[in-house]
Amino acid sequence: MSSQRRYLLAVPLFLGTCAVIGGLFGPGARSVSAAQQHVVAAPSDEDLKAGLDSFTKVYDVVEENYADKLSADKAIYKGAIPGMLRTLDPHSNFFDPKDFAGLREEQHGKYYGVGMTIGPQPRTGKTMVIHPFGGSPAYKAGIRPGDLLVEVNDKRVDTATSTEIADMLRGSKGTKVQVIVTREGSTKPLTFNLIRDEIPRNSVDEAFWVKPGIAFLRIQSFTETTGKEVEENLKSLGEANIKGLILDLRENPGGLLNEGVAVAGHWLDRGQVVVSHKGRAYSEKPYVARGSQYGERYPVVVLVNRYSASAAEIVSGALQDHDRALILGDTTFGKGLVQTVYPLSDNTGLALTTQHYYTPSGRLIQRNYSNISFLDYYYGKRGESKNPQDVKQTDLGRVVYGGGGISPDVKYESPKADEFQMAVLRKNAFFYFSAHYFAGNAAKLPEGWVPGEPVLDQFHDYLMKEGVHFSEADWTRDHDWARKQLRQQMYVTAFSFEDSEKVGVEQDPEVAKAIEVMPQASDLLSRSKLKFEKQRASR
Repeated sequence: MSSQRRYLLAVPLFLGTCAVIGGLFGPGARSVSAAQQHVVAAPSDEDLKAGLDSFTKVYDVVEENYADKLSADKAIYKGAIPGMLRTLDPHSNFFDPKDFAGLREEQHGKYYGVGMTIGPQPRTGKTMVIHPFGGSPAYKAGIRPGDLLVEVNDKRVDTATSTEIADMLRGSKGTKVQVIVTREGSTKPLTFNLIRDEIPRNSVDEAFWVKPGIAFLRIQSFTETTGKEVEENLKSLGEANIKGLILDLRENPGGLLNEGVAVAGHWLDRGQVVVSHKGRAYSEKPYVARGSQYGERYPVVVLVNRYSASAAEIVSGALQDHDRALILGDTTFGKGLVQTVYPLSDNTGLALTTQHYYTPSGRLIQRNYSNISFLDYYYGKRGESKNPQDVKQTDLGRVVYGGGGISPDVKYESPKADEFQMAVLRKNAFFYFSAHYFAGNAAKLPEGWVPGEPVLDQFHDYLMKEGVHFSEADWTRDHDWARKQLRQQMYVTAFSFEDSEKVGVEQDPEVAKAIEVMPQASDLLSRSKLKFEKQRASR
């Protein structure tokens, strides 16, 4: 995905993930029991009773006098409890039964359904297919990006939300579901009879060679399978042959603590500290690396940005503190709070901040969230990322700071889109043109295909027809940009979404920058190894 399109999707996705997943979880899900209540100093019975009495009185007044009939689910699950937690910090969160089930699904890294991403079409509000996943039932059946969903199992879905339709498409493995869509270029609706299957949500969605000896590996989030996925992908590539690795953690909102520790530990010496955490009810606990056979032999460049958070910051912070990797990109989000997930009654759950985490050098990464709103915390302009009171050093003596995320070793600012590019992206023109193009052509392209001038001329005319205002100078300036974006989008239909993402990586200027600075990462690794050998020799 291009950097501009990835950014446009990243903001709502990041907020949604942090709100639903909570970013970083503690050592494991726990149940609240009477035996655990002694670890937290409780308020006096008198204070607690007074507080509950006050709440009950307020609730009674609202229930009796509110203009509309009061829903207990809305008042308690969506109102009182989240409101209380929001006064604590931005990451403590309550999950109603549906959200808690979604949380568990995210952690497990799989679900059962037909395997496609859907969303509302801006023009009509109807739900359309964004893309099917490669190898999924939807993909194998021939469902395409841009298809509008009309019926699911004989039920009209014209007015249903995308979330409601997604729930209808999910179900037990092996069960049948009929999907009817309309498609540009087809005079009649198309019917697809699908068999639901397990749809893996791989947290490692890309792992391939970007050039001889240089591997690229992207982690989207940290689920129960991430550590295993990293190991399997490196083994499949042939880790012994890696001369340099680009580890992409951009837009990674975090996930499970233990998986972050496992991933970072692959490139560290056995016994090195990855992260430590402590809280009011918990003693300090360090997590250490297990080491690996090949992981310590090659240089690593880690890509991060402002939406890399929590477990992604644990990995990048540990590799930076131990001088094991060069960090490239923008300062990360700054989430250094640990949430422990407590299953509650009625299939609900609570993600409660119980501890702070610290990088190996002792840095607290958490950004200041006092005196700002929830939206400002996530979306607002970031303040100073360096806390002058939290100055630490890496193993080689490089100065690093806490208090505002992980600052990169090499700053990289993605090129900003010009007015023409933004106009094209706002119209989602690449997506709709691709659907329009394949409406009159077979959904196939030759391997390695790049749009030629005839296709670009068609796109030029399509933009004019769609009311995108631009000059011929704009078109000439951004000609190559349009070619690359168009190629990536059209690969989704002609090949697969996964092939399209690979094209996006190959065209990404930040990946090219990572290749350029790989010698710096190699020098860092050499100096780190030399210091380690000297220390071992002096013992």
